[in-house]
Amino acid sequence: MVSDARCQTSGVSRRLGYHGPVESARPVDFQLAARSLILRATDHPAVAGFVRRHGLRLGASRFVAGETLDDCVKVLRSLQDRGFLTNTTLLGERVTDEADVRRTAEAYEQVLDRLDRERLRTYLSVKLSQLGLDVDEELAYRTLRGLVAQAAERGRFVRVDMEESWRVDATLRIYRRLRAEGYDNVGVVLQSYLYRSEEDLRQLLPLKPAVRIVKGAYLEPPTVAFPRKADVDRNYLRLVEMAFEGGARVAVATHDERIHAHVVDFTRRRGIPAEAFQFQMLYGVRPRLQADLVSRGYRVLVATPFGPDWYRYFMRRLAERPANVGFVLRNLFRA
Repeated sequence: MVSDARCQTSGVSRRLGYHGPVESARPVDFQLAARSLILRATDHPAVAGFVRRHGLRLGASRFVAGETLDDCVKVLRSLQDRGFLTNTTLLGERVTDEADVRRTAEAYEQVLDRLDRERLRTYLSVKLSQLGLDVDEELAYRTLRGLVAQAAERGRFVRVDMEESWRVDATLRIYRRLRAEGYDNVGVVLQSYLYRSEEDLRQLLPLKPAVRIVKGAYLEPPTVAFPRKADVDRNYLRLVEMAFEGGARVAVATHDERIHAHVVDFTRRRGIPAEAFQFQMLYGVRPRLQADLVSRGYRVLVATPFGPDWYRYFMRRLAERPANVGFVLRNLFRA
């Protein structure tokens, strides 16, 4: 006999697009618990103050290519010389002042100029919350459109990152507007931990989008996101296969070797050449794996962010792999 509460939970899950079994009790997932704890601690004033003061020295520099564009250019040059593709991001998000949005846009214009001068084959990856989405959706659209237009003139690409679930609709609306205006040098991101992403991808496929598939790095409730890692991984593979079969330009953005092996097998069986897609990984995360994929003939892009506003990015990297906290603690004790 199934309880009324379990029936209600199952009904909610199915309305949200999740058709798997709903369990009344599960063993504790300690990695998930650690991830949630880190993300919840991110907004604690004492944690934020300590990490901002000492984070670069204690480990953030492992994941961030410096606080200045000069620092970042050196890293981008080194990666390019070793056969990697790259993108770069000026770190920052949740901008609520229009003047700050203008300054961010100007900074990205300077990045584009510098990439041209340095002859780096790097594209931009941007967050709409940094470009004005938290002020006004139209402001974010205009700001992004200006960057995409400038990038198009230079033969460069811009990827629009995906943020919290409540920003997804606005992000996809802005992406569709740009594609409708003829900009095909712009891409988007979908997160496999969100129930909605399969339907979002299905609706995007007629555009033959340039889509990056990620697992998701924000703290989301079980009403909108799969709570179990196994379900997130299954949905990831489903989205990747849908994207390939739908003719999308696919970026497989994960450090999960099991997913890499699945993608390699799937693309070989379907006759999809290695140069038709990318593996994408983060600067400072599993560099040996990145180099191994390059040596096997795959296109590997290293996401290489920079800037002084690195705090939230760093905390999400810790949350994605709580074992990284041990790396920070070891540096703390050494210091």
